Amino acid sequence: MTHFLRDILRQPDELQRTIEYLCRPRLPALRAAAAAIRDAQHVYLTGIGSSWHAALNAGALFYQNARPVYMQDAADLLQFATFPKDSVILILSRSGKSVVIVQLAAKARAAGATVIGITNAPDGPLVKEAHPAIVLPIAFDHAISVNTYSTLAAATGILASQVAGSFDSKLISVLSQSIGDAARAIPRWQQQIENSAWLAPGSVSYFLARGSSLGSCYEARLMWEEGVKSPATAMGTGGFRHGPQEIISKDFRFGMWIDGARMREQDLAVARDLRKLDASVMLIGQNLPTDAGDLVFQLPAISPDWQFLIDIIPAQLVAERLSRLSGADCDSFRLCSFIVEDESGLLPKQASGGKP
Repeated sequence: MTHFLRDILRQPDELQRTIEYLCRPRLPALRAAAAAIRDAQHVYLTGIGSSWHAALNAGALFYQNARPVYMQDAADLLQFATFPKDSVILILSRSGKSVVIVQLAAKARAAGATVIGITNAPDGPLVKEAHPAIVLPIAFDHAISVNTYSTLAAATGILASQVAGSFDSKLISVLSQSIGDAARAIPRWQQQIENSAWLAPGSVSYFLARGSSLGSCYEARLMWEEGVKSPATAMGTGGFRHGPQEIISKDFRFGMWIDGARMREQDLAVARDLRKLDASVMLIGQNLPTDAGDLVFQLPAISPDWQFLIDIIPAQLVAERLSRLSGADCDSFRLCSFIVEDESGLLPKQASGGKP
């Protein structure tokens, strides 16, 4: 069993642990972060890599609760933004040590902005710069971000709900039930994957989603690149319909997330047309027609706004299996550091002869 698969299989437990932690009793850092966001004139939500994808998922909850936030990844925010003094900068980072995150937190503090950190690492520089900092007590992943991704998304979603006043015992119960149901669905999903022709090493892969699943879509693209070592594309389903469909060709692989409430029939029509054009389609969603795609993952019942909490799991399982079918090592990185602590180039200095 790969380390990647082990991390995926323990994910439901880590999500449950995260929710329980944030409820003890209404973690003071969570309350302080929500109060700061409510009082702020300007709120920025950011991260880099998988943490940025977690932000994309949770950002939809802020918007749906009429709490708009500025969303930009940390690298661009660092270089191209000036923060008003009454701002809150909400930074997601699994390690809290990435060079972009460290510099962004320092820049925000120097501008007089309030920095809120959500991280998986108690000893990272982000914890020292952020006031408050929400530190999630979970075990780090071996390489590819699995639990560090999904628990950051969960915690940020809970923070958005706390800001809106909707984080209550009913929501906690519903989320816990859905996570438990997803854990019990994993063996069934694995069986589907074993028997599916959708997994094709070397194929062209596109991922499409809307709303709160958009981060899952982008995270899937990153898993293909990190784990399968294969290029992939991710974008909004709406945006895909405005030009990019010109690339569709026979045997292309599409992965689509179908929202639990919005644009369902329209997106299922996209899936039908993709198949008519000889592409192969994987669908992830709730209450889907079993014949709507070449590989259809039925999610357990969950609020559409929170579907992102569990809809990444089937894609993770597919990425792990496809890495083995492709002969790729999903448990190691050839080029990328686990934590990017240098802004220059791609290769370690010794590998490039020490040249600037």
